[in-house]
Amino acid sequence: MEENFESLKVMVIDDSKTIRRTAETLLKKVGCNVITAVDGFDALAKIADNHPDIIFVDIMMPRLDGYQTCALIKNNTAFRSTPVIMLSSKDGLFDKAKGRIVGSDQYLTKPFSKEELLGAIRAHVPQSEKHLAGSVGN
Repeated sequence: MEENFESLKVMVIDDSKTIRRTAETLLKKVGCNVITAVDGFDALAKIADNHPDIIFVDIMMPRLDGYQTCALIKNNTAFRSTPVIMLSSKDGLFDKAKGRIVGSDQYLTKPFSKEELLGAIRAHVPQSEKHLAGSVGN
């Protein structure tokens, strides 16, 4: 059975247009509603407006990096429970540890595959509740 992530709001924060476009294309194919942001500042305003179900954030970004962005999301009571997945081109233990410290829920190394993206969503977003809420016309 083809999975359906219909009405799931996914945010992708990355300063790379290529990464944003790749993630957006993969996620839209399975029915996700994708919100993209170019950096942490851009993302914070959009998070408040859109209330995403899950957030993918690149670590290396200008102005506000992924760690700072994640920490700000997790320090906000309204968004503390939103899963934040760190994206990094480095597969270092230090980066993973630092990601845990700021409260990230998972760490994916770029380039990521469609399976890794969907696997992270499956692992952190309670699908069943989502569909029940969606079918009522939420």
